[in-house]
Amino acid sequence: MNILDAIMNIVENPVTDLREIYVKNNRANSAGDALEEYVKDIFSGTLNYTDERLRVEKISELFSYLGNDSNPPDAMLRGGDAIEVKKIESNNSALALNSSYPKHKLYSNSRMISNECRNAEEWSEKDIIYVVGIIHEKRLKHLCMVYGLDYCASTDIYENIKAKIKEGIENIPNIELSETNELGKLNRVDPLGITYLRVRGMWGIENPFKVFNYIFDRDNTKKFNFMAIINNEKYETFTNRYKIEKMAIENSKLLITDVKIKNPNNPAKLNSAKLITYVISEEEN
Repeated sequence: MNILDAIMNIVENPVTDLREIYVKNNRANSAGDALEEYVKDIFSGTLNYTDERLRVEKISELFSYLGNDSNPPDAMLRGGDAIEVKKIESNNSALALNSSYPKHKLYSNSRMISNECRNAEEWSEKDIIYVVGIIHEKRLKHLCMVYGLDYCASTDIYENIKAKIKEGIENIPNIELSETNELGKLNRVDPLGITYLRVRGMWGIENPFKVFNYIFDRDNTKKFNFMAIINNEKYETFTNRYKIEKMAIENSKLLITDVKIKNPNNPAKLNSAKLITYVISEEEN
């Protein structure tokens, strides 16, 4: 299974009322949890499964790792891409990434991932898909999928910033530092030596609908807007690309367009990519 399978599952089974499907059926406690369950279903092809045991088994078969809120990613496809799911409630809200900077790719030697993720399968690096859902009144209004390669700068950009901040903290005179995975921990900062200061990074990034508004502009009068961006090099690796192209010929609401997108490391350079969109009107079920 890959991102194209997930998109085709969305088109074949358009679900926007996450509350009705997931919260009401006790598969999730909140709209955020429901979005994560929905993402598992579209990638696993289990949207219509009514037997929870079979659904869990199919998801376990296709995913090597399902994560938690503390460490990226939220999921990893076995032998495939990693997935990070983000829920926002306002059309132009940024994504809160907390202590984890944006991921151009996911690496097994990253200190940000858990040991369970690192050992889930044999891997050294994975492409990562950001799946961003905008939920209005517990209904999925907008959904997008974009690869970190097309969305985020390379790891060294963010690591260089972290290193400079840590260096500045370490050069503060007359302080005692503790070893930490955060930006810094300063001990004995007061005359009594009883106060400490933790310095944590709180990363965020503009949401993809805003970042890529020069190639896709949402129609807020529609019931549902979907957008996916896949660079051509990645797109060509998918053997099922002909299947989705055939589906686009047969379904006028599914569009696949050749576009040029800004290179995240050098916006003066444009990369070739596929823009895949799917829009549902209010009057449609």
